Amino acid sequence: MTKKIQNIEVYQKLIDSIGITIESARHRAIQAVNNELLKANWEIGKYIVKYEQHGNQKAEYGSSLLTNLSKDLKTRFGKGFSKSNIYLMRQFYLKYKIFQSVTGKLTWTHYAELLAVSDELARGFYEKQAVNENWSIRELKRQISSSLFLFPSISYTCLIEKY
Repeated sequence: MTKKIQNIEVYQKLIDSIGITIESARHRAIQAVNNELLKANWEIGKYIVKYEQHGNQKAEYGSSLLTNLSKDLKTRFGKGFSKSNIYLMRQFYLKYKIFQSVTGKLTWTHYAELLAVSDELARGFYEKQAVNENWSIRELKRQISSSLFLFPSISYTCLIEKY
C-alpha cells in the first residue's frame, strides 16, 4: 500500500529539485566527454605529425601512414578512425597548435567542419560565431556555404571583439 502524499506542492518541489540535479549532471557529463574527445583527437593529431616529421621541421609526404593507421586503429578500437577522420585529427593539431585555444563549447563535428575553412581569419570568425550564437552543425555549414565571413560589417565587428 502506498501512503497518500500529504503535501503535493512540497512533493512537486522535491521532484523538480531532483530533476534539475539529474539534468545538470547529464549536461556536465556530456561536456566532459566532449572535452576528452577533443583532447584525444588533438593528441592523436600531434602524435601523427611528430611521427611523420621524425624530428625534422617538415614531414615526408606520399607515405601510406594514414591508410595504415586507419586500418589498424579501426581493428583495435572500432569506429571513428576512417582515413578522413585520421587526416582531420592531424589537421586539428596543425591548425590549433595550442590545445588551450580549442573551446570545449564546440563538438568534434564542429571542428571537422571548421577545418575545411582554409582562411585562418574566416575560420576564427566562424568558430567565434558558432560559440556565441550556439550554432548547430547544420547552421555552421549553412553559414560557411553562404560566405557570411565575406559580409564586411558583420565579420569586422566580430573580429574586433575577438582581439
